[in-house]
Amino acid sequence: MSLPSVILATAGYDHTIRFWEAKSGRCYRTLQYPDSQVNRLEITPDKQYVAAAGNPHIRLFDVNSNSTQPVVTYDAHTNNVMAVGFQCDGNWMYSGSEDGTVKIWDLRAQGCQMEFESRAAVNTVVLHCNQTELISGDQNGNIRVWDLAANSCSCELVPEVDTAVRSLTVMWDGGLVVAANNHGTCYVWRLLRGTQTMTNFEPLHKLQAHDGYILKCLLSPEYCEPHRYLATASSDNTVKIWNVDGFTLEKTLVGHKRWVWDCVFSVDGAYLITASSDTTARLWTMATGETIREYQGHHKATICCALHDGAESTPS
Repeated sequence: MSLPSVILATAGYDHTIRFWEAKSGRCYRTLQYPDSQVNRLEITPDKQYVAAAGNPHIRLFDVNSNSTQPVVTYDAHTNNVMAVGFQCDGNWMYSGSEDGTVKIWDLRAQGCQMEFESRAAVNTVVLHCNQTELISGDQNGNIRVWDLAANSCSCELVPEVDTAVRSLTVMWDGGLVVAANNHGTCYVWRLLRGTQTMTNFEPLHKLQAHDGYILKCLLSPEYCEPHRYLATASSDNTVKIWNVDGFTLEKTLVGHKRWVWDCVFSVDGAYLITASSDTTARLWTMATGETIREYQGHHKATICCALHDGAESTPS
């Protein structure tokens, strides 16, 4: 992992976004985000921009510029933006907010192009690999599939009534969906093959992963194959790595001193970046489960991290 091919950014409650040299741990750029804390970071597929989700704005910053000002600000949400991500070509962005909505933004046009009402604060949104369906999880425990072509909700699930869904993740091939909740439980569904849409959820596993909240769950990327892992980051200060074949515990990553809010795999699944309330981010090697770099510089809780160490994908 070496710059400039690797982009690593962290943010949180100190109103800054920091960019790091992944190998050395040196912070080489700091952006101010004066309006609010930053809840979520996401890097565009072409590595040109980073989206920072705050309250209630989303701001897009140029990764390679010295400018401290955002390139674009997206203003349609009315509360904390808790989720942000990009379609694989980088043509449009999606977001989810505590205002109860999921929104679609065309990056080549102005304003919000599509909106879905979840009727409860949205904590997490992920895009299925078919690029035509979003899955959201909310504070009331609802999981909803949004069909972008039909502009409607095509499926609803409630794994535990009134238990907030904190995080969702989809396997890179679309075959599995995992939802993590405030009771430390992960629900796993198999998405039945032969169907182009996600309306066929088959319950596969229920995993009691942590005693505390699970703040982030994440399935490993394609280039990690044949190994398939699930990472769960928790309020118990640990991250656990589970083998998807049988959901057995592979490793527990111990070192953070407070809640672990976010995590992201390297493109080959060999490393994991984590962000914690202890103000630090860490780089872990999956081979041994040990910390190989600590990123120190934030003055308050570090609650989100973003990593892009793969090849750029250019807009179509």
